[in-house]
Amino acid sequence: MKRSDATIAGAIAGLLTLVAGGSAYAANVHCVERERCFGVVKAGQNDCSTASSACSGTAKADFQKDAWVYLPKGTCGKLGGTLKTGAPGTAQK
Repeated sequence: MKRSDATIAGAIAGLLTLVAGGSAYAANVHCVERERCFGVVKAGQNDCSTASSACSGTAKADFQKDAWVYLPKGTCGKLGGTLKTGAPGTAQK
């Protein structure tokens, strides 16, 4: 095998290793328990519909009480959000 062929083969093997490792990482990310967190989303960054809009990414204001985003379980309270829409204690910054 010529030196350039060996280099190309090594590069391809490295790329295949990265792809396989990335797939394993992506599969593990979805295993994390998540919860809807209301009141912590910036305008236009919500994950789904709100009382005033029908689509994700359409929240009109930062920290809108009815706009939510999926977060890893236990993170919402640390950010000042709530698990219930429009509940008292919703983050207001």
